[in-house]
Amino acid sequence: MDAWLASRAAVRARRGLVRGTELPPRLIDLASNDYLGLSADPRVIAAAARALSEHGAGARASRVVCGTTSAHLDLERRLCLLTGQDAALAFSSGYTANLGVLAALGGPGTLMVHDAHVHASLLDGIRLSRSPSVSVAHQDTAGIRAALAGRTQPRAVVVLESIYSVLGDAAPLAEAAALCGEYDALLLVDEAHGIGVAGAGRGAVHAAGLAGAAHVAVTATLSKALGSQGGAVLGSQLLREHLANTARTFIFDTALAPSAAAAAAEAARIVLAEPALARRVLGNAAALAQRCGTVAAAGAVQSIPVGTADRAASLAAGLRHAGVAVGCFRPPSVPDGVSRLRLTARANLSDGELDRAAAAVARAVGAA
Repeated sequence: MDAWLASRAAVRARRGLVRGTELPPRLIDLASNDYLGLSADPRVIAAAARALSEHGAGARASRVVCGTTSAHLDLERRLCLLTGQDAALAFSSGYTANLGVLAALGGPGTLMVHDAHVHASLLDGIRLSRSPSVSVAHQDTAGIRAALAGRTQPRAVVVLESIYSVLGDAAPLAEAAALCGEYDALLLVDEAHGIGVAGAGRGAVHAAGLAGAAHVAVTATLSKALGSQGGAVLGSQLLREHLANTARTFIFDTALAPSAAAAAAEAARIVLAEPALARRVLGNAAALAQRCGTVAAAGAVQSIPVGTADRAASLAAGLRHAGVAVGCFRPPSVPDGVSRLRLTARANLSDGELDRAAAAVARAVGAA
């Protein structure tokens, strides 16, 4: 086994695919997903501390045993208020939320139709569902229509991201929802990069007028704009009841830590009360794109294609040396040959930080 592991390490090094987990130095942060800066907001920290004192360090059990606390129920209520959905069920992460809902909705009688660029957690959930599946080209609503029109299964789920995590572009939610209504399918939208950013922070589904629609459900992470940890599925009360009784990543997993649930609940309250935060992050994203010479994307993520994995890694390392942390997306995160730098705008970037970071990125990409 050691010889095989060593050979894999050599292949990763040769292809420029080595990743690290070392403690990062203090840099201008264009790499994290803390879009609104709420992970360090004193109100969010205080909410976590109160829950820690009241409930302890962990939930101690699955939600269906004795792991449910008032923090979990308050979180689900706050998420519904924020997104306009009827019901919510909290999971231990966004990844487990996606795995859980897709596996619980899937099976031989459910066709899964997904955009080719959806997140790995959605692809893994589709595989675990044991459903027949169709991958359609990115943003291809005609492909969605063809897949739904030709299906032989009694049920279908169309899986999209509201804002795509690598490319940064927005899904055609209204068109996809109309197709799902026409063909009696469920539209499942991953709002990982939409909540807190799109629609005055309430998400792209809400902005599209689809909140509460019977044939639309949402998954979300609590670890990006909400600055905490965990995930959720939002939709009808009937969907919540189904997941609470069938989603394996909910039933067999220890519940989300109450302190994380309380932190996310407070963050959701802040996002709803302070829509200027979402406007600020989108303004910073547009400014970052303009100064780096790229086309502004739909959300906080700005994407710069750089070609090879080696070039992406070299540029990211050079920017790190210059004091700027950026995302470096290489295979398997993206297909070979389309590696890219991912720049994440944040609402709490100062004007000076924005200027310095954008200038460093522009120099690095222009000189490479």
